[in-house]
Amino acid sequence: MSTGDLAEIMRASVVCGFKLAGPILILSIVVGLIISVLQAATSINEQTLTFVPKVVIVAIVLIFGGTWMLQTMVDFTEYIFDIIVKFG
Repeated sequence: MSTGDLAEIMRASVVCGFKLAGPILILSIVVGLIISVLQAATSINEQTLTFVPKVVIVAIVLIFGGTWMLQTMVDFTEYIFDIIVKFG
């Protein structure tokens, strides 16, 4: 196994991580930003006001995107096992 092969495995794992975490993180940041603007405009400084909508958004993303996320993880796992068989 060469350095290029290891670099390809690392690149694939980072891309898979970004694919899986990206939608959750982006929507959580957007919701947090919207709620922060509303809190600044209304002078409400309640910590739980930002927490609950983020949890709801993450749950919704996991419900609707869970099958896609699972398939992405399965594809990556098959890719890793193929590499193990190839070099093993």
